[in-house]
Amino acid sequence: MPTSVLVIDDSEMVRDQIIQTLRKCTLFDQYREAGDGIEGFKALITEPADLVLCDLEMPRMDGFKFLALMQSQKGLKDIPVIMLTGREDTELKIRGLEQGACDYVTKPFDAGELVARVKVQLKIKALQDALKRSNELLTELSNTDPLTGLSNRRYFAETLEREFPRSVRKNESFSLAMGDIDYFKKINDTYGHQEGDMVLTTVATFIRNLIRRYDVAARYGGEEFAVILPDTDAAQAIQFAERLRKGVEALTFSGRLQPLTVTISIGVATFPSPQIDSIDKLVRSADEALYRAKKNGRNRVESREHC
Repeated sequence: MPTSVLVIDDSEMVRDQIIQTLRKCTLFDQYREAGDGIEGFKALITEPADLVLCDLEMPRMDGFKFLALMQSQKGLKDIPVIMLTGREDTELKIRGLEQGACDYVTKPFDAGELVARVKVQLKIKALQDALKRSNELLTELSNTDPLTGLSNRRYFAETLEREFPRSVRKNESFSLAMGDIDYFKKINDTYGHQEGDMVLTTVATFIRNLIRRYDVAARYGGEEFAVILPDTDAAQAIQFAERLRKGVEALTFSGRLQPLTVTISIGVATFPSPQIDSIDKLVRSADEALYRAKKNGRNRVESREHC
């Protein structure tokens, strides 16, 4: 992805001088410029930059107001800003640093100093970006079941804690489907645990492709799966569960598993319901419906609404 710098200064001569200095060191792929804070902020909203050099004193919007606007935008607040000023005023510099600036360069600037300060900020940003990516990866790994790639039980519980109150607050339907692969122990005993894992990952992939982007599918336990269905009433949840049941039954396998047909039993529960007023009761109701599906012959959907 191309790197870019945005130079904001009301002096075209200063902007050109800064850009020419940076070009000589080939620090960026794109060099953009703006004549004041308003123009600069609009440019960042349209396309964020990797670094901003911004004059402190400008017409219409000065550097302090520009910093405040950047700090108010989640997507812009992490962009490093080096302030440019012709005044040797310590209080102004402290104020700028407190409002989000990363560094200061005094005009008229020394070319070597400017380049050095820009390089430092780019290095810091690269380290911060790498750390951010690592943290995001760690978060994703901590929320994911390593075998199936679905959410794990902990993230499932966190999502319920977040989504159930939202549904209560907005008075929206909220459903939970819990499925269990039928006779999974027999699959492991007949084909081995590696092939059993292949069955789990194949079913999990099908579930992941079936759900909507705002649904959450999780591996709830061994061969048991759970799907959180926000903004879904009882009839819609049963329709989803039937699509899931039929889809799993239609799955095909290769190798030693080629003759295998896998089925799944599913229990569904929906809020609001006279018997469901909490997360625990929602989960318990879906689990009880799943138990009835198993008891009534497997490869079927049972719902709390049909009790």
